[in-house]
Amino acid sequence: MEPMSSDPIIKLEKVTVAQPENVVLTNIDFELKVGEFIFLIGRTGSGKSTLLKTLYADLPLFKGEGTVAGFDLQKIKNRQIPFLRRKLGIIFQDFQLLTDRSVYENLYFVLKATGWKKKKEMENRIQQVLENVGLQHKEYKMPHELSGGEQQRVVIARSLLNNPEIILADEPTGNLDPESSSGIIKLLLEISKNGQAVIVATHDYPLLKEFPARTVKCENGGLVELDQVQQEVIDFESLS
Repeated sequence: MEPMSSDPIIKLEKVTVAQPENVVLTNIDFELKVGEFIFLIGRTGSGKSTLLKTLYADLPLFKGEGTVAGFDLQKIKNRQIPFLRRKLGIIFQDFQLLTDRSVYENLYFVLKATGWKKKKEMENRIQQVLENVGLQHKEYKMPHELSGGEQQRVVIARSLLNNPEIILADEPTGNLDPESSSGIIKLLLEISKNGQAVIVATHDYPLLKEFPARTVKCENGGLVELDQVQQEVIDFESLS
């Protein structure tokens, strides 16, 4: 394996992020390196989702300078956004699987939509990502035949199909029981060890205790890096 670059794969300087109607976070400085795993925490409405949406160019960068996977968020054109998103794996709380198609067909659909042509290569890639998430024998199951944890593993497999440089996970354990939640975070940590940077936005306080990691918090309209002591005394109420 080649040595990992020390250059940040995400870099924000003096950034302001905003919804169409209001400014949410201001004066943010933030870096994420290749293969790094971090938790993004904060109250509901504190700006976690707005920040993630800005990173994947669903919302324009309001102010400041930001680069994500080599793309300048200030200068990015609409036609370039799909190319940025191919470098990102985006995971949502509510799965967003096609309920009338099998696991295999869900993944095949994404490959076809992102320009894959050769059926054998597509089949091999699907088997590879299902193996990565521990679902190698579930490809012909329908989503409703899977547990919530298994469905979220399919979503993670889907996010890995195009070998993204960054995984953005927005409340990936929000609909899962504690055991399934732990399994999903373990899986995302393994993915980060393979060289993909991972941001997990979460309210799930027990996970922060179970899997100590770099943690940043949206609060008071800014982004604060928590040190080890602060992480150990995170107030659960402050995340809800």
